[in-house]
This record gives sequence, structure tokens and C-alpha cells, in this order.
Amino acid sequence: MNARIRAVFEDAGVRGWLHAVALDEPESTVEVDADDVVPMASVYKLPLLAGFCRLVDLGAVDPRERVTLDPSTRTGGPTGLSLFADPVTASLRDLAVSMMTVSDNASADALIDVVGVRRLAEILESFGLQRTWVRRGTAEQLRHLQRQTGLTSADEALAVLADNDRTDPAGVYDAANASASSPRDMTLLLRRLWTGEVLSPEQTTFVRATMGRQLFLHRLGSGFPHDEVRLAGKTGTYGALRHEVGVVTLPGGAAFAVAVFTHAARGDLRQPRVDAAIGEAARVAVDLLR
Repeated sequence: MNARIRAVFEDAGVRGWLHAVALDEPESTVEVDADDVVPMASVYKLPLLAGFCRLVDLGAVDPRERVTLDPSTRTGGPTGLSLFADPVTASLRDLAVSMMTVSDNASADALIDVVGVRRLAEILESFGLQRTWVRRGTAEQLRHLQRQTGLTSADEALAVLADNDRTDPAGVYDAANASASSPRDMTLLLRRLWTGEVLSPEQTTFVRATMGRQLFLHRLGSGFPHDEVRLAGKTGTYGALRHEVGVVTLPGGAAFAVAVFTHAARGDLRQPRVDAAIGEAARVAVDLLR
């Protein structure tokens, strides 16, 4: 069954991992090395969102609490509040929206400071995730990369990963040194979020609506180029890693949780063939489950 998906990955020149499951038939799955643990890149923001919402349900966090992100201390990045030149004050729930819709690093690090890595680990374990570890936020991950490359600038360190004429630092894609998960764990989390098993109805609605507003449609979305198909996802990019996890809902209402992780042979910033392969692999998996 998975030979077609492996062929998609091979044609794109990537190592690929996939798990797909029908939300109303959890025993119906398609998988390719689905239990392997892979560095998540920005996909870690999905379990962080789930943990934040769980704390809201417990009354441990007020989603309306306002925090100010100052450009002198907030995490840098290519999107969202990370780009702003002046201090920005926003509620925690609005930071969560920015984190998920445009993968805002500054918002994510502000939230992980509130949730806490240890507390998040306990929440994810209570959700039944056995192969998911959020070890650090984006700022600490960039500092870790700087130590690995011996460079003092995050931009310079990231440039090393994008330079195909340079050897990647040892261990830079080692799951034991990063926030990491398996495709099966990610679809389990998606299924439990979508079916309301782990959050209140209010927070379940918030998660589903927020993920449905993600602006990046070039990965999973490339496999379902129709307005009638609803997509809710979270991408992840780090060096040669390109991922997306999400829920695909077809016009008739059938919904599928899909997680696709890839590791390309090259580290170029733009890899449209890999992005397209993620969408194609997801489409094939959904077709097999229908």
C-alpha cells in the first residue's frame, strides 16, 4: 500500500515519513515508517498550542492576559511579530493565533515561557503521546545551532544549513538533540484534538479554527487544490527538513489526520519539489483511506 508514497518521496529526492488516519475509523491507516522519531522544526508549535489550551481549560492560564514583546529581547524570525520594529502588546490567545497562522517565532517563545517545557511534557504524556518531546523553543534552538556551528549569529548559523557546499554540523538533525515526534504521534494528537477528547468544546473550537487559518498552502494544500476541501495544518522548516501535519476534510465531511515529515538531500531555502511531494504523498494516503 505504501509503495506509491515511497515512490513520491524518492522522486523528490527526500527521505520521507508519513502517517494518515481516518478520524471516524482510527483503525484505518496508511503509514511509512510512522513510528520513527524526527526533529519537528516548527511543528512543535502544534503540541505547544495543545498544551496552552489545556492550561486554559484548567484555569491555570488566562488567555486574555496581555504581554509585551520588545524587539530587543523577543525571538527573531521571518514572519509575524518577529519582524516588528517596535514593542507589541497582545493577549496570550492572540499570540497563539500568530504562532499557528504564520509560524511566528516570537509569539511561540512567549507562549513556551508561560506554559513551561516540563509542564508541557506532562500534558503531552497525559494526551497519550509517547514519542513527542518539546525540548526547547525557537530562540534556544537557534542558540543550540550557533554552538554546533561555532558562529555567533543565528542568521549565519542557519546559512550553514542552506549552503550545499558545506558539511552539516554533526548531530544537527539528530532527534535526540531537538524537539521531535513521530508521524503517528502527531496524527494521534490531531485526532484527539479534532474529536474533543482532550480539550473543552471552547478550546477544541479555538484549535480547529486557528489551524484552519494557517496561511501556508504550498505543502499539504498542493495535494488538494480545491476550495471545497478544508485544510487545517502546521508546517515546519529547518535546514533540509520540510514537514506539515494537519487535518484534511473532504466535501462530503470525511476527515483525515495526516502527518508528513521529510528530510531533503539539499538545504536550499526554496524546495518546491519537496513541498509538492508532501502534498502528493498526503493526497495518495487520503485516496487510499477513502
